[in-house]
Amino acid sequence: MMSLGNSLFQARKKSGMSQEEVAEKLGVSRQTISKWELDETLPDICQSKKLSTLYRLTLDELIDFDPDLKEIERVIENTSEEKQKSIDWTKMWGKKYPVLTTYHQTVRTEDYSAPLRELLDRLKHEYGYNDMDAMLVLKDILGRLWNAK
Repeated sequence: MMSLGNSLFQARKKSGMSQEEVAEKLGVSRQTISKWELDETLPDICQSKKLSTLYRLTLDELIDFDPDLKEIERVIENTSEEKQKSIDWTKMWGKKYPVLTTYHQTVRTEDYSAPLRELLDRLKHEYGYNDMDAMLVLKDILGRLWNAK
């Protein structure tokens, strides 16, 4: 996990501001900003709130700021539904997880299709989810099972 100082540094850099600019906007010295970013001191809660507003982040996001994660989130949010439908997600994720492009050669998917279809149908009927929402809920349930082991 990144330190708060490093999170502050990364958030400031991502915002394109200098320490001097941030200091001026907050009414503190540039040295204060430097000390926060070097973990020599911590901003108080009021200054932390001002920093989160300045960097357009929630306090939670500011504390755990990850520029790569923010960039991924930005790309996802700005990708149109039409473009998302044209992406071969299995191929894309298969670059990182090759099993996604090869399992169908060895796994008898038809053995799993009927039980999974039943689960999807239950989610749709019992909770009124559409197809996509039911699939996402099932995916999330599987993810939680995976993380619980």
